[in-house]
Formats: sequence, structure tokens, C-alpha cells
Amino acid sequence: MSSSTRASRERTRRLSAQLTALAVGTVMAVGAVVAAAPATAADSTSTGIILGVGADETQRMVTWYTSTDTAQVVQVAPTSTVTDGAFPADATTFAATGSANIAGSGGFNRHATLTGLQENTAYSYRVGSEGAWSPAYTFATQSFEGEYDFLFFGDPQIGASGNVAKDQAGWTDTLDVALAANPKAEILVSGGDQVEVANTELQWDAFLAPDKLRQYPWAATIGNHDVGGKAYEQHLATPNTDRSGALYGNGNPSSNTSGGDYWYIYKDVLFIDLNSNSYATSQGGGGDEAHLAYVTDVINRHGADAKYTVLVYHHAIYSAASHAKDADAKVRRVDFPTTFSNLGVDLVLQGHDHVYTRSYLIKNGEKADASEQPGAADVYAGPGGVLYVTANSASGSKYYDITAPDSSGTSGAGNGADPLNPTNYWYNSVQDQEHVRSYVKIQVRNDELVVANIRSGTCDAPNAGVELGKVSWCGPDSGATAAQPVGSVVDSVTVHPYHGDGQEIQVTVPEAAPGEFGWTIDGHNGLVDLGTAVDTTGGYFEATGQINPITVSDTRRSQSPWSISASVSDFRDGAKTFDGSALGWTPAVVEAGAGAVAGAQVASGYDGGDGLSVSRPLGAGDQGHATGTAKLGADLDLKIPGAVEKGTYRATLTLTALSS
Repeated sequence: MSSSTRASRERTRRLSAQLTALAVGTVMAVGAVVAAAPATAADSTSTGIILGVGADETQRMVTWYTSTDTAQVVQVAPTSTVTDGAFPADATTFAATGSANIAGSGGFNRHATLTGLQENTAYSYRVGSEGAWSPAYTFATQSFEGEYDFLFFGDPQIGASGNVAKDQAGWTDTLDVALAANPKAEILVSGGDQVEVANTELQWDAFLAPDKLRQYPWAATIGNHDVGGKAYEQHLATPNTDRSGALYGNGNPSSNTSGGDYWYIYKDVLFIDLNSNSYATSQGGGGDEAHLAYVTDVINRHGADAKYTVLVYHHAIYSAASHAKDADAKVRRVDFPTTFSNLGVDLVLQGHDHVYTRSYLIKNGEKADASEQPGAADVYAGPGGVLYVTANSASGSKYYDITAPDSSGTSGAGNGADPLNPTNYWYNSVQDQEHVRSYVKIQVRNDELVVANIRSGTCDAPNAGVELGKVSWCGPDSGATAAQPVGSVVDSVTVHPYHGDGQEIQVTVPEAAPGEFGWTIDGHNGLVDLGTAVDTTGGYFEATGQINPITVSDTRRSQSPWSISASVSDFRDGAKTFDGSALGWTPAVVEAGAGAVAGAQVASGYDGGDGLSVSRPLGAGDQGHATGTAKLGADLDLKIPGAVEKGTYRATLTLTALSS
């Protein structure tokens, strides 16, 4: 463990080294690695392999089908250690869980969660068991901090055109185009409707065919065409998933339907994914009220851990095509927006209507700012402003044409016209249908979200909707304008989040660079065990020992002063405790350098005083000291009142480094 300190900055680290009195203790680090179980069928095959998001950036989930009901694992190793396809002996394995499929594919589904991934690392993985491995696939992590991009894909709905092969070709091409243009994109987010018919494995095979789905994590969403069977749940494992009955349309998780809500945090964005197929209690589930309770709970518990909150669900409530006036869309349009505004949601991603729309900022079910102009390139959220985006078809299997507003009103459930642009619905800043494939790119930046709809195809093949004559025209302006090139931007907006009435301050702390001040624990940061205290004639127990030495390095040319101080918490054993002031120390410079001078001796507070219960200097260097490295230590003296109950007590020593 290390800490670095720059000018006018103080950093405190809580050492995992702890102090134990009255008994001998041992601390061990145990890795949760599961050994691969031997296969019972060497001819087992694995299909439908897909990489999914995990609970955070250090995790991924892998899901697949296997032809035999044998113990299955995922084997993972840094790609740099895989030679000629051979995984190293110390490759990590993660045990899979699963069961026989309810879907019509036969076989058995499996999934496993990969944990403990390191940033900026390329990994190789394979699934199966010894002697029956799948091919190896690779994925790469990036920095676990800072800005990043993710991509959102609307309704592949493989099979919707009536030609699975053509739908697969368009879907594969969209992924290839999007990731060739954005190779550093970190997650792929689904708008739902992966397939046309829920349990049709031929369609699932086509959806899962692109290798990009084994290289980039897919964040699944349940669409209305996915919900009618278990194939969705069996193919697409998700993290932190709540499969309560209230979050299923029929209220019955054990039925042959898919459901549940889930959440994850990826680099300062809290994603919450909802099963919008369950929206009315008359269906048997908890309806929209259950989803709102779920969203509220997740944001209350985890919202403070993220800079942005993004909701994802299938049924668009602010769209412009065939489903814009659906009765269920109007129900959600009344139920959802006020809660989303009150909770500070930034962005809502939707599918279902096979058209691209970008809403105005919506607050409590109304346009947040009446003066916001159609197609504005920059929008400022203000309190409660939420942007809603609907994605068009990512595969080209099905497109819906834009429909006309009516006289039902310009707020709430209404589908009235926008006073600023009467051909649009009141809630939409941008509406677009060109009958070409597209995807949405979201750039997560320190103080803005940039949302862009990007063409991944043209009117030419692969484009099943056009090829099969499902539409009568293609291109912008209802075909009046020639199709634009692949990669061109249909629409882009920068969302500037609301920061309240005050001013938020942000600072990024980088890795310590050469020529700086820092400290580390010398050697292994083990438990500082003071053994069993001795009962003295003075009426107290006494124990002695030494801290793990601290190595201080200062190579700054400024030769600025530095200091290392420490304080100790109270000693505890369950509900039993005694004051940290009982601990004293005698600091020492174990190895000279960096101008180090030991701090003063501090007596145990048993006879009076605060001991180390308040911060005390361990060592320091004055202005102008020589650069270099020093090693600091301290002898510990613990005097415990005789009235303290028997037990094994621990306390935490907190070190503070200060430099200027």
C-alpha cells in the first residue's frame, strides 16, 4: 500500500495492519478461486457464449449453453500469458451455475461471474471443462477511473423481417461498424427485443453470432418479444438482479417468462435496467409502482456513488412511431417521469418503437423549459430535467414510420403537437426515421453527457427492411434526400447536468509520478501482533511490539518539508472495548535518509494523557532536507487497565502523510 502527497495536500490511509492484544492472532489472505471440476463427457460442446456486464468495472459475466450436464467453468488469464492458445497453469477459473433449458434448444445453460479484474489489461477466456474447452476469446479492461464511451443499440429483433440470415447480417454489420469506429467503447447497452420470438433458438443463435458480443460486455434489456419464455434469462445473465414476483408481468418468476430488474455501476455511472413488460398490477405483477420503488431504493443506496444515473427499459414513453399512442405507453408516461425527475435521473434509454427520437428535457411529465428549441445542440438540465432517447433498429429487421400528433394535450399522457414544431410530438426535440440502421453513442464526460445517433448502414444491403420491400422508401426526408454515409451523425446533443445552487469542485488524483513524496509499508503489511499481555504488579496488563516499518521516499527538487503522523482507534473485541490512549510508542529512524528525524516518545495514557489516541509524529523532514529514502519504525508500549475483560482486541493505526 502506498500514498503520495503533492503540494498543500494531505492524504490519510487506514492501514490494514492492526494491533492485537491479549491473545495471539493470525491474518491470512485467501483468494476465492474455484478449481475446475473434471468433465464427465469429453465431447461436451459450448455454444451461445456472450460476455456481459458485471456489478462494476472489475467484473464481467459470461453466459453460454453446453450440450452436457457437466461441471463447467470459465478459465481466465491475462492474454500476455497465453502462448499458442495454451493457458498458463495459474489461470483463474470461476465455477458456473445453471440448469437444464426450458427453451426449445435442449442442453443446459451456464453462467459465471468473473471478479478481480485489473484495469488496462487484455484477458483471454474460455468456457467448458478440461478436455472440452470452447475456443478462446479476448476482452480488454481500460482505466477504472475517468471518462469513457458506451454504445446503445435498439431492437435487433432477429427474425422480425421474416429472414433470419438477413437480420443477422445487418446486426453483425452494425456491431462491426460501431466498434470499428469506437474500439475503446466500454459497454454495449441493449434496448431490448434481442429476437422476434422469445424461445426460438435459431433466432438466438443469429443474435449471438457476432464475435463482438464475446469481446465487449452486453448489458441486456428485456423486450416484449423476449419476455414470453426463459431463453432471455438463460442466455443473458445480469448482475444484482432482483427476480421478485412484483418485477414480473404475471407476478410469477417460476413461470415460463423472463423478468426482473437489475443495476450496476460502471465508472461513475449508475445504470438501472427495468422490465417494462410489467406495468399494470392487473397483469399479476407489481406494475409500475414496483419499478418505481426499486429505482428509488437503488438510487437512495447507490446514487451517491455515481456522478450520473442512467435508466434503461424497452417500452419508449416519449417516441414518435407506431407505439407512441399505445395505452400502455400513456400509463408509463404518467407513472414514471415525476419520480425520475425527483430522483435526479440524467438520461433514459428506450427501444420498442423502431425510430430515433430525442426528447426535450422533461420535468415531472412536462417540458422543463418552454423556450428550449427543437434540435438544440446543448441543453442544461436544471433541477429535475431528464433526457429521454429512443433508438432505431440496430439490425434493419423492422422500422416503424413516424406518426402524426393529435389533440390529446401537451403534457402528461398527451400526444399533442409541439408548438415550436407542429409536425413533432410536444415532448420530442428530434424525430428521425430514414429506414437505415443506426446506434446511439454516449460519451460520459466530467461535466456533460454527449448523446449522438449515428448511421451504421445505408439503403444498401445488409438492410432487411429495405431489401425485402418492407418499406417503400429510404433516406432522409422520407427518401427525398440521398442516403448519408455510414458513420455520419443523425443527431447530437450535449447534456449539461444540474449542480444545484452551489458550486461543485472536482479534482482527479493521478498515480504518483517520479520526483514526488510518498510512503509505503516496508515488506508485507501483516498483523502487528502484540501477543498475550502480561499481568503486572502495577495493576495493569502490558504488551509490547513494533509497527511494520514505513519507507519514506522524497525525490522532490523543492526539498519541501514532510511529516508522517499516526493515531490509533479504540481497541475492540465485539462489544468489548478499551481506549486507544492506552497505546504509546517510541519512534526511531531505522534507516537514515530524506532528512528524516524521529518523532518524540509518547507514553501510554494509562497513567494519564492521550497516548496515541490523538495524532502523534512518527518522523519528519525539514525544509531543505536531502532527497532520498528513509525507513521509520516505532516500539509500541500498551498498558491496559486491569479491569478490561478477557478477549482478543484489535485497533487500527491510521497514518497521515503531510507535505508542502
